[in-house]
Amino acid sequence: MTTKSAKPPQTLTERQKTWFASVQASLERDTGKTLAQWVTIARACPETRPRARVNWLKEHHGLGVNRCAHILAEAFPSEMGWDEPDALRAALWTDPASAAILQVLEAAVADLDGLVTGQRKGFTAWSAKVQFAAAKPLKGGGALLGLALPPEASPRLAAPGKESWSERLKAKVALASPSEVDDEIRALLRAAWARS
Repeated sequence: MTTKSAKPPQTLTERQKTWFASVQASLERDTGKTLAQWVTIARACPETRPRARVNWLKEHHGLGVNRCAHILAEAFPSEMGWDEPDALRAALWTDPASAAILQVLEAAVADLDGLVTGQRKGFTAWSAKVQFAAAKPLKGGGALLGLALPPEASPRLAAPGKESWSERLKAKVALASPSEVDDEIRALLRAAWARS
């Protein structure tokens, strides 16, 4: 483990940056329309909710979900929020008890070498080359931590449900308070990071 430098935090891994660039590069080649043309089409969509817009683009234009997300992020940047991770984080972690757990988790991973923190609408993710952990607040307080480990790695871990984070996260644990982020959870986070 190496202490992180004073550089600004990264929000995308190199692999994610390459993937997003490939989505952009292949869009015009595969569809015959530029991103600007797709943005015009998206802005003409009769739907107003993000998921409904994705479904409309898929149904009426045959686009896949990744291309839809890319186009809609350009067409409606303030709604997608990718470029404002702090705002996404604040909107997600509104419960003070859940936010306190997040702060302890962030401190537990802060010194991991190559750490990339990615904020999504539904969860906060941590990656090195690939995602190794994610957390989301639970209704009524607490937080759910997902790890890129098998559930057998600890008796505290359970198999994942239908979480919206990476399919690499094969185990989860519910945390009711910051004190539950103990030495074992910190060791599990390090083990998941080492596998990424």
